[in-house]
Amino acid sequence: MRILYHHRIGSKDGQYVHIREVVAALQAQGHEVRVVGPGGFEDRPFGGESGLVARLKQFVPAAFYEILEFGYNLLDYRRLAAEIRRFRPDVIYERYNLYLLSGVLARRAFRLPLLLEINAPLYEERSAYGGLRLKRLARWAERQAWRKADRIFTVTHVLAQHITAAGVAAERVVVTPNGVDLGTFPRSLPVYARREALGIDTPLVVGFVGFAREWHGLDAVIRLLAARPQSHTFHFLLVGDGPACEGLRRQAAATGVAHRVTITGLIEREQIADYVRVFDIALQPAVVAYASPLKLLEYMASSCAIVAPDAANIKELLIDNENALLFDTGATRGFETAVMRLLEDGSLRERLGRSARATVESRDLTWACNARCIASTAGELLAGRRDRQPAWSRR
Repeated sequence: MRILYHHRIGSKDGQYVHIREVVAALQAQGHEVRVVGPGGFEDRPFGGESGLVARLKQFVPAAFYEILEFGYNLLDYRRLAAEIRRFRPDVIYERYNLYLLSGVLARRAFRLPLLLEINAPLYEERSAYGGLRLKRLARWAERQAWRKADRIFTVTHVLAQHITAAGVAAERVVVTPNGVDLGTFPRSLPVYARREALGIDTPLVVGFVGFAREWHGLDAVIRLLAARPQSHTFHFLLVGDGPACEGLRRQAAATGVAHRVTITGLIEREQIADYVRVFDIALQPAVVAYASPLKLLEYMASSCAIVAPDAANIKELLIDNENALLFDTGATRGFETAVMRLLEDGSLRERLGRSARATVESRDLTWACNARCIASTAGELLAGRRDRQPAWSRR
């Protein structure tokens, strides 16, 4: 099958990881995949954003920037249409972005099935946090994209409910949680050589991967570290960067535990697995309500003992005291209590870690499984369209 993967992401982050892993899994299963996205995207470093996009966000009025987002469809459709003529795909697979409608236009013009991957309700998200200005246009664009797609792939049942509430028929929505490559994240004990290289000399490591923000609540880990006696201490390893990191460094220095805290800064994607294997306890301290956190699957595959909130989307993957410890987000010290329990109970850590890995294996929470689901869905759509061939000759 020939699959044209279309996106409009501007930075190499978790979104990029998802694209790369899905494309690689589809190719490994024998499908031809062509990726169409913003120019120069592949040349950016991991964690890097388009300089032009960053400057526009900083210097132009928000409403004008949104007009540019909408206007991008004119440029993008020409590029997408040219690639369709060259590649002659069987289907278009698109990663949804607000104001992005060129895939919908190509679906109609070339009579191709459109599979839309939705990772967030971006109208709602940007209205709440991003200062969305052209709300009527944004809402219309989102509904057009969602309702015109032949099938929608989404990462949680929580998000699927958002989509069906917007008028999309439930039978057109497929839930595929984020996945993991079990070859990249093998089942193993913590890697002590990596600990030594990082200057970690404590028997236990509590870890977090990602872009740390204040709402993650990682300051609670520093408080817990400062409160423990030296003979029962641990090391906090934050693999990543983010706006909360400077505050965490200051807090650690002020409480005398800076030597027990390591913040790596941005790490190349290929190295993440080695760092996660250092963790004894892995943290998902807060979560967006509809997300399927990529880090969570990687923690599970690495046999980490996980602490996570008892949110509905998290409970689609984790069961309290079976493959993780889930804490009550309404409790004052629920997060710290769960971390303390794992610090004190080695057998519990081992049992939860084994069960987390077993969950990934038994439910096949892998990119390969996601790719099979995409291909199977595309095949079903194509089988129902045998009397409506793509319009190659007229475009």
